[in-house]
Amino acid sequence: MTVPSWSGLSVVVAGLGLSGVSAARVLRSLGAEVTVVDGGDSPALRAKVAELGVAAQLGDGGTLPEGTELIVTSPGWPPNSPLFLAAAEAGVPVWGDVELAWHLRRPLPQTGEPAPWLAVTGTNGKTTTVQMLASILTAAGRRTAAVGNVGVSVLDAVLTGFGDDDVPYDVLAVELSSYQLHWAPSLRPHSAAVLNLAPDHLDWHGSMEAYAADKGRIYQGNRIACVYNLADPATEALVREADVEEGCRAVGFGLGAPGLSQFGVVDGLLVDRAFVPDRHKNAAELGSVEDVNPPAPHNITNALAAAALARAYGVDAKAVREGLRAFRPDAHRIAQVAVVDGVTYVDDSKATNTHAAAASLASYQPVVWIAGGLAKGATFDELVTGAAARLRGVVLMGADRALIRDALARHAPDVPVIEAAAGETGAVAMASVVSAAAGLARSGDTVLLAPACASMDMFTNYGERGDLFAAAVLQLGR
Repeated sequence: MTVPSWSGLSVVVAGLGLSGVSAARVLRSLGAEVTVVDGGDSPALRAKVAELGVAAQLGDGGTLPEGTELIVTSPGWPPNSPLFLAAAEAGVPVWGDVELAWHLRRPLPQTGEPAPWLAVTGTNGKTTTVQMLASILTAAGRRTAAVGNVGVSVLDAVLTGFGDDDVPYDVLAVELSSYQLHWAPSLRPHSAAVLNLAPDHLDWHGSMEAYAADKGRIYQGNRIACVYNLADPATEALVREADVEEGCRAVGFGLGAPGLSQFGVVDGLLVDRAFVPDRHKNAAELGSVEDVNPPAPHNITNALAAAALARAYGVDAKAVREGLRAFRPDAHRIAQVAVVDGVTYVDDSKATNTHAAAASLASYQPVVWIAGGLAKGATFDELVTGAAARLRGVVLMGADRALIRDALARHAPDVPVIEAAAGETGAVAMASVVSAAAGLARSGDTVLLAPACASMDMFTNYGERGDLFAAAVLQLGR
């Protein structure tokens, strides 16, 4: 759908979360007739509606308002929502906030074209990779930001621009979730990367095939490079299936020595054999693994993916090194909290699925593993099998702990397992968990919070879970 004019267009915004409020505000400023639809109805939602100055349908998230010409949805609304089924029957298109932003991009004064997007998706590592990419682009002197599912909203980025002067960004580093990609049919990035694929959000997508297909949308229409993970054949398969512009190249990244059109590691150096003159014979040194913070294996692959996208955009090797050195990871991502009695305590509360937890566990040995929470439909046999040889012991917590306990009984029966008391939440629960982990650990071990599960059964979010872990560890040290 191409919009000839926003003025008077009847648009429904589905959901009154952050992205919904942002979309409603933008659409109203463009002159659209906006109706907000939300299944909830509370004083707080009514206050939001009053502040926006738009029509609203609260308490009924399934009925399509009469005369609707377009729906802009918040990412969390699944495709089988009654509102979208009604829209499909009526022939009304559904966009996400990313699709809306794509249509509202402004041209750069120097080129007359909108700023290119360097896009990243994957089951894990998206935020870190996009932030690394933004740091590299900044080191290269580009006006940029990490946007999308991280940092600045993509709508704000395309409309407000860089700094106080409202200058459009030169280039955007865009993190995209599978939800956002599902509702972004027009998206055509300059270059894009799929970092990895593992089962996640299957309750939303309905199947692994549908989840992978939505991730693969990020490659559609790529102009310069489709970046994929050499260790994950599913990401290369998505490249093969993509409809890209003529001349767009497949560029792999991995921890081994790079082959032709690949990024890799040689003798501790990060190496580019894709964007160099005569790549059949030559390679470019981009930095060392010690420039990556922290230099865990999965984080080195994040750095290589970020470097590949930056090099596809034309950034020189020096800026890659400087950008990686300047980058500092967000909290709760394999962050060392303290060393107490010779035991290292690491917070990776952001490891909310099995794929992320596996990468974290592979970085340490021996490990006392703290795990559990809301499994989101995941199974744990493969994770436990891969980590069994590293485990000193396991402390389990949360609603779905039995799934992990049963997998441990099948694949690591000799590993000691302690279960936190049922019903405890918050600081009390985490203090018990950390105390139990400390009792299992020996000097030289790592106690690793990598839950492989969501947190909302016991904590507000993964951030609170990590903060309470750190607080309990520091209290243990005292």
